[in-house]
Amino acid sequence: MGDQIRRLTLNDGDHLNTTLYRLQKGWKLHFVLGPSLQHMKVRLFCNHPPSADKSYDRGEFFEVPWQSYSKSKCDQSDNYCEINLHRAGSFRYFFTFSQWKTRQGSGYFVVDPSLKIGTEGDILPLDCICLQTVLAKSLGPYKQWEKRIQVAKESGYNVIHFTPLQELGASRSSYSLRDQHVVSPHFHDDGQKPTYEQVGQFVEKLNKEWSMLCITDVVWNHTSFDSPWMKKHPECAYNLVNSPHLKPAYVLDRIMVHFTLDVMRGKWEDKGIPKIIDDDSHLHAIRSVLLNEVLPQYKMSEFIQANVDDLANQFKQQASETTPAEEPSKEKVEIVQDPKYRRLSSTVDMNKALAMFNIKQSEAESEEERVELCSAAFKNHLYALNSQADSEMLADVNKAIDNVICNVSYHFIQSEGPKYGAVTPDHPIVQEYFCHNGDITDVKTEEALIDTDKAAYVWAHNGWVMGDDPLKNFAEGGSKVYLRRELIPWGDSVKLRYGNQPSDCPFLWQHMLEYTQQTARLFHGIRIDNCHSTPIHVAEYMLDEARKINPDLYVVAELFTSSEHVDNIFVNRLGINSLIREAQSAWDSHEEGRLVYRYGGEPVGSFIQPPVRPLVPSTAHALFMDQTHDNQCPIQTRSVFDSLPSAAIVAMACCATGSNRGYDELVPHMIHVVDEERCYPSWNENAGKNSTSEVNMKSGIIAGKRALNYLHQNLGAAEFNQVYVDQVDQDIVAITRHCPISHQSVILVARTAFSHPANPNYTGHVPPLCIPGHLEEIIFEARLVQKHNTPFTKSSTHVNGMCNYSLEIQEHIQLFGSSMCELSDDGDTSSPVQEVDFINFPPGSVIAFRVSLNPNARSAVSFIRSCVTQFGFRMRSMSGNLRQNRTMDFYSIASKLTLNDLNRVLYRCDAEEKDDGHGYGVYNVPDYGSFVYCGLQGVMSVLAKIRPENDLGHPLCENLRQGDWLPGYLAKRLMFFKGTKDLGKWFEAVFTPLSQIPRYLIPCYFDAVLIGAYTILLDCAWKQMSSFVSEGSAFVRALALGSIQLIGQVKTSPTPQLSPTIKDLPMTVNESTGRREQCILSMAAGFPHFSTGVMRCWGRDTFIALRGLLLVTGRFEEARNLILAFGGAVRHGMVPNLLGGGAHARYNARDAVWFWLQCIQDYCKMAPDGISILSMLVSRIFPTDDAEPQPPGFSEKTLVEVIQEVMQRHMEGVSFRERYAGHGLDINMSDIGFNVTIGIDPDTGFVFGGSEHNCGTWMDKMGESEVAGTRGKPATPRDGSAVELVGLCKSAVRWLVELYEKGQFPYDSVAKYVNGKPVKVTYKEWNDLIQANFEKNFWIASDSDKSANKLINKLGIYKDSVGASQFWADYQLRPNFPIAMVVAPELFTPENAWTALGAVEKYLLGPLGLKTLDPDDWAYNGDYKNSYDGNDGRIAKGFNYHQGPEWLWVIGFFLRAKLHFASTTLRDKLIDTIKLVQQVLSRHHVEIEKSPWQGLPELTNKDGAPCPDSCEVQAWSMSCILDALFDMHNVFATTEEEMAKTKTTP
Repeated sequence: MGDQIRRLTLNDGDHLNTTLYRLQKGWKLHFVLGPSLQHMKVRLFCNHPPSADKSYDRGEFFEVPWQSYSKSKCDQSDNYCEINLHRAGSFRYFFTFSQWKTRQGSGYFVVDPSLKIGTEGDILPLDCICLQTVLAKSLGPYKQWEKRIQVAKESGYNVIHFTPLQELGASRSSYSLRDQHVVSPHFHDDGQKPTYEQVGQFVEKLNKEWSMLCITDVVWNHTSFDSPWMKKHPECAYNLVNSPHLKPAYVLDRIMVHFTLDVMRGKWEDKGIPKIIDDDSHLHAIRSVLLNEVLPQYKMSEFIQANVDDLANQFKQQASETTPAEEPSKEKVEIVQDPKYRRLSSTVDMNKALAMFNIKQSEAESEEERVELCSAAFKNHLYALNSQADSEMLADVNKAIDNVICNVSYHFIQSEGPKYGAVTPDHPIVQEYFCHNGDITDVKTEEALIDTDKAAYVWAHNGWVMGDDPLKNFAEGGSKVYLRRELIPWGDSVKLRYGNQPSDCPFLWQHMLEYTQQTARLFHGIRIDNCHSTPIHVAEYMLDEARKINPDLYVVAELFTSSEHVDNIFVNRLGINSLIREAQSAWDSHEEGRLVYRYGGEPVGSFIQPPVRPLVPSTAHALFMDQTHDNQCPIQTRSVFDSLPSAAIVAMACCATGSNRGYDELVPHMIHVVDEERCYPSWNENAGKNSTSEVNMKSGIIAGKRALNYLHQNLGAAEFNQVYVDQVDQDIVAITRHCPISHQSVILVARTAFSHPANPNYTGHVPPLCIPGHLEEIIFEARLVQKHNTPFTKSSTHVNGMCNYSLEIQEHIQLFGSSMCELSDDGDTSSPVQEVDFINFPPGSVIAFRVSLNPNARSAVSFIRSCVTQFGFRMRSMSGNLRQNRTMDFYSIASKLTLNDLNRVLYRCDAEEKDDGHGYGVYNVPDYGSFVYCGLQGVMSVLAKIRPENDLGHPLCENLRQGDWLPGYLAKRLMFFKGTKDLGKWFEAVFTPLSQIPRYLIPCYFDAVLIGAYTILLDCAWKQMSSFVSEGSAFVRALALGSIQLIGQVKTSPTPQLSPTIKDLPMTVNESTGRREQCILSMAAGFPHFSTGVMRCWGRDTFIALRGLLLVTGRFEEARNLILAFGGAVRHGMVPNLLGGGAHARYNARDAVWFWLQCIQDYCKMAPDGISILSMLVSRIFPTDDAEPQPPGFSEKTLVEVIQEVMQRHMEGVSFRERYAGHGLDINMSDIGFNVTIGIDPDTGFVFGGSEHNCGTWMDKMGESEVAGTRGKPATPRDGSAVELVGLCKSAVRWLVELYEKGQFPYDSVAKYVNGKPVKVTYKEWNDLIQANFEKNFWIASDSDKSANKLINKLGIYKDSVGASQFWADYQLRPNFPIAMVVAPELFTPENAWTALGAVEKYLLGPLGLKTLDPDDWAYNGDYKNSYDGNDGRIAKGFNYHQGPEWLWVIGFFLRAKLHFASTTLRDKLIDTIKLVQQVLSRHHVEIEKSPWQGLPELTNKDGAPCPDSCEVQAWSMSCILDALFDMHNVFATTEEEMAKTKTTP
């Protein structure tokens, strides 16, 4: 198994913009067509450059050519488009139909970057990342950076995240940048300003010398309010000139500012608002004063209201000059908002106003009075509109007050808030939303700025909106975030206004582009600050430009969307590689463990996935951090003792991990991005114990974090990618990381302390740990110990941590050296499971064990891997090297298996297996049920569903873990038979060591063995079939397996012995007698109902299915043998319906012999030297109708003679009573129904037969219900001349004419008896007679007069029969005439045929089959339920078996008929016909893939609903669909030949 290939299925209408697909460079992505597209000509486009030398442009899409996995031309199921993934980033695809430009589906995929570290450029996997965030301003002068960053290096981090290094604004917030193009002067050394070149040198040094990557933030969404470039370019902000919709919000903001000042001055104390806010009553007072005293003064509604008098005067003027309307218009007159948001400047559409209000007034005595009345009505309407606007503004203002109250409550009253107390300039009632950039005077004076040049310098602050749609810009028009005061503002920053494209704000786009490019040149990655609020199109543009400079840019972001789907939109469009996830969001240890499981890794013991597999949606890759720089200090929110265990839990996550500088040093407070100005301590191995300026390995938990970081990196690098999280108790979490290559495990146990423990040194009861395997070592054990109670002293110069705690740690010790645990008393070092007791494991403790397989298990795994290597798995040895196969050659065994052997190896249903007599049936899995097959397909159908999902909790997996029953079953059942014995031994040899490995690994290795063996066995099967199959599509090959599923040897259903003169017959040894016997395989009609005994083999079913299952697949010998075997059982001129071994055959099927003759014709045409079958001897069981069964060779005739006998008997007519007639033969048949009559109508040449008492065609349901009174009454007698029988007869007669003319058939005629005398009828005469009479007897013309013939229901169809005793039945629309069209198309006028087929498509076509009766027919009922036995005779005991339910086999003939006429006489219909065939058959492909039987059912209920009483697999269903594909293949081949001759293109 080579290249990693992921297959993405396209479906019509799928726009997967919120679905994340993650891929890696070097992989291949294959797009394949889903069922809804397999009939369409699909064009796929993708913006991933087709070659590495082609640059990436997000808007440039390339059409991807279609390829095929096979040579099949009949369907598109194997077509695919391939993209070789050579570039990292975000990529989009879409597809259209060739004739349309509309995008029918689309989506994204993200390719991870290759991160190179060190001088050798080693790749750092994303899951190995250990990142530490540092506040750049706390690094101090540039020359001191190295010593401060060395702390991260010594602590085991390999990625440094720098907050912005640019010049900071006045607030000194790390994320409020004053100038994006200038390195912060804060880093100067001796007066020298640092440069970007120096920064680049430092980053390069960390990478090359320390193997550390560096990333930094990009802040695109805002800038500091004091940015000097903003003074020159105020258009870069949201101001009152370019965003006039913000004017009401600005005025409200100034009202709130002055309200704060009034509170500070004590103005509202008499109203209950003191200067110190500390009680809920103060909140009520604030609301009351704002709503009733303050806001009414400023008439906020005027910003959205109209000037009533002005508009009324305009209306009056225009109304007097305009002709009044008779009636008022119904079009609404609404306020049109003034775009500049001036007071009382909104307007209305005056034309609409005139149309509604300028109308005739009957009560007016003059024109002036009319105008006055109209104007008054309009004015009243304006008042109403203004009132609505007032209500709207009041609702917005009320919402604003609600938000003000919430803000005051949090900051001044709530216990979890800062509880400011007094209202001061630093702690105002509300934070300002706008940079005022003017003097503080009064609200009305400040409002006047709106109409001056200073309005361009009133800028909206940026901030955070809880619960807002992150895909909408909250500062744009239409948003009320600022007016309703829903923003949590950042008063030091200004929100930037980019517009939709660079031309909307050229300076800003260029300024930020240069900033981004500089960042990409210097750093290995970026963190997008405030990503959720950054306009996504801006981020796309900037990232595209950044990746032009650094194609493998590592992109990190933190999203607060509260929706995985919305997160995925950002990840998809921006190509984000890791989303920051916070361990601090966990409320207890159980949730923290759940996050570890959520953010990465597969379950322990996961299935070995093939390199070519479906692309499944991903969860965004996580950068899982024990603390971010925005988190509160966990020492304050949890306890100091939780620092180490929570860090350990995070380190065991199979994703990127990270931390914030200060966490490891036990800094007991938040290191604030705004307020912090101190420097970090530097690294010094000899730092003093209580030093605040230096740290070393003894400081805080640095030694523990180093051990954790090294462990995390080693686990990722060694592919310990399987994870198991066990919640041991309320505080203890055990996490296992398992390596599927070495089968080593690391088990980390952490005792958390989410609150300060009452007794930090108390262990208490800790449940013992059961370790599966050999405990190699304790990687480390550590715990935090309080040394003294000296209070923490905060340094004024350095960010120092707590000194009164120290870490006790031991690394790489044996169990006996542990101070925390010991082997339990009854522990046995040689046992497969070791039990460890914890003796000293108080809160804050962590221990990590390394566990490996014991020697026996290692040897067993090594053997199994060696076995599966030959299947193409790139299995590695336990040391990680690729294995070579040195075990038994599976292929040499598999290649010797015959298709009959493969029937036993792969399939065999329960009844077939039991029929063998060895005590086996299908395997039953407790809590699941039984497999459908005894062979490999039974278990593979289950594994195919659970493998992609890694559903290790499935009952099958549990059954495998509990015992070795299933492997033993699969091997032993094959050893009873010579042909499969060697394979059984091979499985036994492989499954024996399987029992010696840890039980949790058995499902994955069992699956690997089976899927490898299964794949090779299928290949061996297909190689024994025709090139159409072996080179065909997956769909063709799946259908062809029906030839193996349904054809095999069953003791209780023997096939008649063939003539001893035939020398190449398959032979077997009779287990009872020891004699060699013929082994003629039989065909099961369907599973599970028709699999063994007399009900297995039906003449009709066999010969409907023989062409597809045996001739199309190239199994000509088996086809020949079945033709000759049934030929040997000919009696009364008929082949048996139920074969019964020949000697016990039943002859009640009028159609079986005609399908038999059709198969002989097909065999002669399709098999190599097929015509030779005609001269082969047929050993007759019944030399005469009344003869007793005779042994093989007693009476023999050539097949030609048997054919002639059949034709002669039909021409002269046959009438007989079935032998053994009565309830012993058929419990439901009436006595008269056992009388069989067949013959040829001398006037038309049509074959006829049957009566109203029996049913001799495939629609053979006999009534069974005593309750409903239908027992003994056929539901569908179809006596007279059934249309498909006439067609089959015509086909046979025409063929015999052709053979006679070629000298290949010695008879030119048959004889009919007239008045007791034989009269010769030549085959040519018979052929011409049928031809002359068919259309005029069967065609119901489209222009027929229904009133003249009340029996006609549908026009433009062919009758189902002629001469039926149930005379109305002739006129019923049924799916039988397409059968005649396929075998004898010459009978039909092409235009009539096409019309009739259109009726079938319109009225009968279902998802998988054809309705067996017109839904408009009174007898129609589409739901078959054989178990119902009530009074409704139409459906009792399944009476409607053929009265509506949708049968699959006839759809094959329908499609073949469409193909025939479209490819011959109606060529203009061919393209649409091919689409129809592909569309219809795509559903069958889906059906066969999802079926555990891997087959197509007998029938479905109405509209394709599953039918519980149907066979799950039916021979003729499989065959006829394969026939249709084969005909399509031939149509394509013929069309290509014709085009080659004429030198045209499709």
